[in-house]
Amino acid sequence: MIRHVRPADHAAIRSVVEAAFGRVDEADLIERLRADGDVMFELVAEEVGEIVGHILYSRLWADSVNLYAALAPLAVVPGRQKAGIGSRLALASIETAKDFGAHAVLVLGHPEYYPKFGFSRAAAALVKSPYSDSPAMMALVIEDGALDEPVLVAYPNAFS
Repeated sequence: MIRHVRPADHAAIRSVVEAAFGRVDEADLIERLRADGDVMFELVAEEVGEIVGHILYSRLWADSVNLYAALAPLAVVPGRQKAGIGSRLALASIETAKDFGAHAVLVLGHPEYYPKFGFSRAAAALVKSPYSDSPAMMALVIEDGALDEPVLVAYPNAFS
């Protein structure tokens, strides 16, 4: 089951994220984003009452009237990776981003994983950010024209 996060989920999410990444950095990022009020939304994958996956979107600031979101991080517990949980979370989150009014989504992610959801380097070609030069920087256009002109985006302070 994919659902929105509840406050009672926070400790379990931290455990999932730490296990998935093998370090605390991404879990700390989530907590900083929450503390700063920069979370757009979070979803979890739940199996038999246990949280096995998590995805978070934060709002980006831009020199545009369009709404841009950052997908980061996406995590699945190691024992359940490669079982489609991450894909289900990614697809559900894209639909949720549409519901939130996002015009495009940016991700710093694995260049072989995110293109299957429509993310590409080409879509991010006109995006200027601290991560523009990274081969992991990709974008997904939700609303036609959202990335047809240069746009400067700023990530929440938690990413610094």
